[in-house]
Parts: sequence; structure tokens; C-alpha cells
Amino acid sequence: MIYFDNSATTKVNSESLDTYVKVSESIWGNPSSLHDFGEKSFQLLQQSRKQIANLLNVRTNEIYFTSGGTEGDNWVIKGTALAKQQYGKHIITTSIEHPAVINTCKQLEKQGYDVTYLPVDKSGRISLSALKSAIRKDTILVSIMLVNNEIGSIQPIVEAAEVLKNFPSIHFHVDAVQGIGKGLNYILKNNRIDFLTFSGHKFHAPRGIGFIYKKFGRHIESLMDGGGQESNLRSGTENLPAIASMAKSLRLLMEDESSSVNNQISIKKIIYNHLDKFENVTIFSKLDEKEFAPHILCFAISGVRGETIVHAFEDNGIYISTTSACSSKKKETSGTLNAMEVPQSLSDSAVRVSLDENNTIEEARQFNQVFDVLYAKFSKING
Repeated sequence: MIYFDNSATTKVNSESLDTYVKVSESIWGNPSSLHDFGEKSFQLLQQSRKQIANLLNVRTNEIYFTSGGTEGDNWVIKGTALAKQQYGKHIITTSIEHPAVINTCKQLEKQGYDVTYLPVDKSGRISLSALKSAIRKDTILVSIMLVNNEIGSIQPIVEAAEVLKNFPSIHFHVDAVQGIGKGLNYILKNNRIDFLTFSGHKFHAPRGIGFIYKKFGRHIESLMDGGGQESNLRSGTENLPAIASMAKSLRLLMEDESSSVNNQISIKKIIYNHLDKFENVTIFSKLDEKEFAPHILCFAISGVRGETIVHAFEDNGIYISTTSACSSKKKETSGTLNAMEVPQSLSDSAVRVSLDENNTIEEARQFNQVFDVLYAKFSKING
């Protein structure tokens, strides 16, 4: 089996799974309990928080645990909307965000908020001039993803941060779910970013766990009220086994990040250069390492629907996806490609290969061999 669907979810690595099991079996006390067993759980919780903070070079009290990327995006956006509504109700985001951002903004529009969706160019990137023009006196939040989950385009976050330095009261949120461990730490460490969203299952932690970075001094309202966990901002008994496992996964991910990224770039190039030879293939993810992430390659075969391509590869033991796992079973077309004004017929044919550090050059070569067979078959069917 060749698994090329890592942007949808990754396999939990064995070391992190061991941590999950050990914590579940031996440290099951509630971190809020007063007894020694509860204190032992609390210390592990704080140790995990500190480890993640150190890996990201931020303060320990700037890390807050969530159930994943969707909750993180919802919390930052809605929490900002509630906290800053007396100052304004205008939000800026992009037209190619993940549904966790787009649909959250749509919900806020129904509650009287005004949202500007920045357009993107043919490479799936926003323009800084459009961002500058969109900023108003009542703008309270700018939310821009780091890496697009469908085609892998990297947004100009550093440049956007420079623009927003002139507007210090505006919250700046970056959905970094697809950007962790991909050689983009220089962007994540930008001190103008106020909030970052992460999801554990994108880097070999269990599903259902994630975290946000919230810059010290920035305020958002809580969405989960109850017992006052996470500094009274995100109530609910902490999922300690998953949190400890996620901290382990993040450490392992970042141990040899450079060689891992270089390996993914090499694999992407092998597949890209092969696909680029075919007349009826359109590639949406470029090789430009400054503008596109190393792990995502989106392409289409004209005249062949994306789900047909996915199942054809599956029959050969290779797992890829249509452009977004969240919408694939709903048979929805790519929001990113539509925003890029890609013709509907071509957008319906798009599929995504997404890599991680465990993929190999040999798998890329096998992919290309299977592609040749399938392409010939599709060409014959299509006449």
C-alpha cells in the first residue's frame, strides 16, 4: 500500500501511540483533582504544554489545547468577534480558506458581521494590495491560512504581517494546520501573528486533539464554558493521553525537519516532472518552494472525474484524494480551484497527492508507473 493522503490525516506513529497507551493506563487522574494522583496528571499536562511551547519558541501560557483544527479556527474567529464587537464587526479572510474558517465566517455574517473574502490569483495566492484596500476602521480580524489544503499554495503571511504592523488593534490569525513540519517555521515565528491553529492528526498524533497559540495579551472570548480549564478559556476535562501523545508527535516531527522536507520535495519533483509530460494533465501545484508547500501536489486529467481517478489508483493500492477530504464524499467541487477561476470541467477532475516524511522515492516511481497505465486506459475510453 502507498498512502499519499497525508493532508487528510496521518498515521499515528508508534512512539506517540505508546505514550497514549501508557498515560491512559497509568496517569488517568483528573488534572483538576486536588489529590496527588490528580496533581501527577496536572504536571504531565503542563509538561506537555511546555514542550510544545518550547518547540514553537513561545511562552508556555500561550498554548491552549483544543479538539483539533476546526475547533481552533472556530474559537479564534468567533472568540475575536465576541471580544471585539464593540470596536467593529468587519472580518477579512480569503476565498480559499478551509471550511472551518469559511463556514464560521458565513455564520457570523448571519449575525450581522461583515466579511471580506480576498480573491486569489491563478496560483491561489492573495495580493497584498487587496488586503490593504480591504482594511477598514471597523476591521477586527484578519484570518489567512498558511498553506492551502487543496493545492498547497503558501500565502504571503510575512508580507501580510508587515501590512498589519500599521494596524496593531486588528487580530491576525493564521490557520497553520497544513504548515507545521514543512520548513515554514520562519513564518510561524513572525511576532505580528496573534493566533495560530494546529491539528494533531496532521502530524501523527491521535485524532480529536489540537492546540492554538494565543499571543500573550491578546483577548478572545471562550466558546466552551464550564469548569474553567485552560485558564478559564476552554472548559472541559483535558484529554491528557492525546495531549501527551501530541507533544511527543510534534517533537518527533521537528527533530529532523530539514531532511524530511527535502525528501518530500524530491518526491514531489519526481511526480511533477512525470505528470508534466502529458498533454491532458493540468498541474495546479507548482515546484516553487517559496510559494508552494513541499507535500501537496494537485493535478487533473481532462475528461476524467476526480473520484474516478481516486478509485482507479485505489484499485492499484495507492491512496490519494480529491482536493479536500472534508468535501470529497459530498462530491463538492474544489472551492480553491473555483476561486482561481479554473473551469468547472477541469475542477471536477482534480485530485490531490499529499506526502509526509514516511513516503519514499520508490513510492513516487511506483505512482508514476501506475499513472502511465491509467492514463493510457482513460485516453482509450475518452477516444
